Amino acid sequence: MFAGLRSVWVLLLGVTILSLGHGLHGSLVGVRASAENFDAATTGLIMSGYFAGLLLSSIVTPRIVQSVGHIRVFAAFASVVSTAVLLIPLWIDPVWWFLMRFVAGLCTSGLFIVCESWLNSASTNKNRGQLLSIYMIVTYAAMGSGQLLLNVTDSSGFSRFIIVSALLSIAMLPLTLMRTETPSLAGTRSVTIAEIYRSSPLAIVATLASGLAQSAFFSMGSVYALMQGLPLALVSVMLALPPLALIVSQYPAGLLSDRYDRRSIIMILSAIAAAIALVSIPAAGISSTVLIALFTVFGAIALPIYSLVIAHANDHMAKEQMLGASSKLVLLYGTGAMAGPSLAGFFMQYLGSSGFMTFMAVVYAVMAVHALWRRQQRPTSVKATASDIMKAGPMTTPVAAQAQAEEGAGKHGPTAQAPQT
Repeated sequence: MFAGLRSVWVLLLGVTILSLGHGLHGSLVGVRASAENFDAATTGLIMSGYFAGLLLSSIVTPRIVQSVGHIRVFAAFASVVSTAVLLIPLWIDPVWWFLMRFVAGLCTSGLFIVCESWLNSASTNKNRGQLLSIYMIVTYAAMGSGQLLLNVTDSSGFSRFIIVSALLSIAMLPLTLMRTETPSLAGTRSVTIAEIYRSSPLAIVATLASGLAQSAFFSMGSVYALMQGLPLALVSVMLALPPLALIVSQYPAGLLSDRYDRRSIIMILSAIAAAIALVSIPAAGISSTVLIALFTVFGAIALPIYSLVIAHANDHMAKEQMLGASSKLVLLYGTGAMAGPSLAGFFMQYLGSSGFMTFMAVVYAVMAVHALWRRQQRPTSVKATASDIMKAGPMTTPVAAQAQAEEGAGKHGPTAQAPQT
């Protein structure tokens, strides 16, 4: 294990710096939009631009990587996104901000694709699971810590954007100097989304729902906190705690899903998340401490669900189909993610601050009900072995699955197609 860490510590350092900037960026745009008096619906549309870029990146980045290589793609994307972040505050215009968020989503997702491709290439079958776990911990810890940079004094309105740009640029240094082989994938087989739905309808529905909820959670959380009247210092704390709590909750959730029917765990966690969201609506008026505590617990319960959904989908796939299944699921996740911030924004526009948690409650309640219904339709559930289940996180790893699948298809000629779900 320590030998494996020695081989990728430079990569993990770059990911840490990248995630710090990435974590600050999403919250910062929401905070600045509120300061510019954009209404919640407009802010939601702006934030959706990032996830539109994420969806496109999952399609085009693998092809660019095949053409020019990982290092050049990373350097180019880091340069472009650093510039896009600096350009955001130059013009206070929703259309301009949407375009810059789109560029940021396209490039940032591409950066994570490259990082995760390198990680898979540098790891072995013996240590891949452990390294991916460490990678997810590092990613979410840095994303959570990045929220605290909202407290940097910014009288000019540019300082925090400069910090984001600087972090994204500095992340280039360790990664562009790292020497590893690019991933090579063989033996993959194609499946269709229709085939996945026939084998696991819950995976399709829950993936779309996860995209809706998680994109809104990360993009509109700062707007929700400001609408509750929290000062910026508490907003940063409120946004930092859920990713940090995920570090604690992810492993127990995965362990339970390995021992019991994954649909049951998805159902229970979704139901609890919906209940917490509903309780938080009246409880948020009690004190800021109660609001932050409920927001943190909600994140700890809700955020691990997507990785369980990916594992559940893989339970019903042949081993050679798993990579392609994840590559298709990320397209579904991205489709939901594009709509999530906009829908949450409209809820908040017409229901006030309570609209945010109302939206979360609706999405997770639907997921819980559908999981219950699927259990009744098919009482027994198969399980893939632990070594066959592909680890995935809600913000990054699913996108990399698309890259790896398409790279594998490209390297093995037209007869080798990426597996799909």
